[in-house]
Amino acid sequence: MQQPFDKFLMFRNRLEKQRRHLGKQARRQGLGCYRVYDHDIPEFPFIIEFYEESVYVSEYKRRHALSEEAHDQWLLECKKIIAKVLEVEMKSIYLKLRQRKEGRQGQYQKLDSNRNERVVEENGLKFIVNLSDYLDTGLFLDHRLTRQMVREEAAGKNMLNLFCYTGSFSVYAAAGKANNIISVDLSKTYLDWTERNMRLNFPDLVNHSTVHADVKQFLKNSQPFLYDLVVMDPPTFSNSKRMEGILDIQKDHVELINDCLGLMRAGGVLYFSTNYTRFVLDDKNLNASVIKDITKKTTPFDFEGKLKRQCWRIVK
Repeated sequence: MQQPFDKFLMFRNRLEKQRRHLGKQARRQGLGCYRVYDHDIPEFPFIIEFYEESVYVSEYKRRHALSEEAHDQWLLECKKIIAKVLEVEMKSIYLKLRQRKEGRQGQYQKLDSNRNERVVEENGLKFIVNLSDYLDTGLFLDHRLTRQMVREEAAGKNMLNLFCYTGSFSVYAAAGKANNIISVDLSKTYLDWTERNMRLNFPDLVNHSTVHADVKQFLKNSQPFLYDLVVMDPPTFSNSKRMEGILDIQKDHVELINDCLGLMRAGGVLYFSTNYTRFVLDDKNLNASVIKDITKKTTPFDFEGKLKRQCWRIVK
């Protein structure tokens, strides 16, 4: 069944409205990377993000009555609307199909090998993004404000970035004059990406190192009282063959957070976040002096009302 014309018109009108409203705020803040559409209309289940001159589109996989040929035609019509409204060429639109899963389980899933990388800027810092090869781009836009908080708090601190992905928090910590930075991840690909992001911004930086490790084991085997600032943004679930056991953030978060706190100096700060929408923080069993929910405070303008993650500032 073809999508009625009025539905395409509704999608176009909504996208135009979002472009005007969010584009104005992005220009005011000097941002070239921001989310412009987030499943606003059920019949058009897309996430659409600007990465400066390019547009990244995620289509959520769903049941529909279209044949494969009809769906391809529907996608083409959608891309034409996106190109027209957002004023980009069709070749600058990168489309991905995303399964409906909670959290960031797809972040390590490789889809292609074109290495279609480009450098974008955020708050005066540069980041390598890849719009074609992976389900995620290499820069989570929803943590823009959290990264800035880390930057403002980093001066003179020993910083630990766990599940570091491509190291954007580490780059912000370096920009904030952190004393020493360690980035930990189980993926060598993303540790290499982290190092390239750091060199891109700070070619002569010597106080940053990467550690290839299972975070759970790293925390168990590290010396206590080393860190003043820790960032931990784990996946909801992981059963990677490279790690011992499995990671289930709801079941494991108390142990993970307390192990982090055990490595920190008194008064140290942990930024902990999760994308698991049904997550409940077991604050009564955490060895912390202060626990503050900063989800609202760290929600960027382009994610208001749509943010699926939660975030806390936890003080030892």
